[in-house]
Amino acid sequence: MYTTLISVDELKALQRSGAPLMVFDCSFDLMNPAAGEEQYRKAHIPGAVYANLDTDLSDQGVVDPDGTQHPHPDAASGGRHPLPSREKFAMWLSSVGFANPMQAVVYDRNGANYCGRLWWMLKWAGHDAAAVLDGGLQAWQATGGEVTDREEPSHFQTNFKLGRELRSLATTRDVESRLASPGQTLIDARSAPRYKGEVEPLDPVAGHIPGALNRPSSQNLGPDGRFKPAAQLKSEFEQLLAGRDPKTVVHHCGSGVSAVPNVLAMEFAGLGPTALYAGSWSEWCRDPKRPVEKG
Repeated sequence: MYTTLISVDELKALQRSGAPLMVFDCSFDLMNPAAGEEQYRKAHIPGAVYANLDTDLSDQGVVDPDGTQHPHPDAASGGRHPLPSREKFAMWLSSVGFANPMQAVVYDRNGANYCGRLWWMLKWAGHDAAAVLDGGLQAWQATGGEVTDREEPSHFQTNFKLGRELRSLATTRDVESRLASPGQTLIDARSAPRYKGEVEPLDPVAGHIPGALNRPSSQNLGPDGRFKPAAQLKSEFEQLLAGRDPKTVVHHCGSGVSAVPNVLAMEFAGLGPTALYAGSWSEWCRDPKRPVEKG
């Protein structure tokens, strides 16, 4: 069972073994939401199922007549990419033919920025056999891995059963109630200019949650696009935490997606599991009463 990262060679061996396996392509582009699926259709690992961040891995919510969008009442979080309920997610997994005995391998072509979302959601649904393909599609192709543009056949409907939550989901109430408490260490995965409030291309307010530390998720990868060695990641996170207990960490970003590579990196480094605030800055800053810090 692979639970954090899986290498290209390990995936190829798994495919040859005939073990129950499903591969997911999670490629996406926030600025052009149709681009990820177009890329998938042009080139993907044979047999891979496409998982769309907006329609499969987020609750699409309800749109008012004036165009205002609200999450469904049963959504598990708010923000720009609200988490669907675990039950709704299990229905989607069943609809694409994913079953409990399977190993899930997720990848994208975006530095693990989007596939981590599905990795985390599977853990949250109680499925531990989920791993991120280290280096993504680029690493697969660099080692001669086959890609195809064929339309994949549909899978038979399964009945994926939820298990106990293997990862912690923090709510806005949780984060707000523990502000300035030594029992909570916030790590913000957005770029430094967004964290500092110098620019804000996506949300209505610039800045960050008071007391949050900053570690852009891109810092987890080496020049080859793969995650840095576990020992190096451990050293870097310990330096950032400066004596704070890793167990107190709550990760967030703009909408709960790009924070996950930090969650994964800490686990790979032996410092996890840690919590995720999926609503993130986009949910936090919607209420003008909540404090904002800049700089």
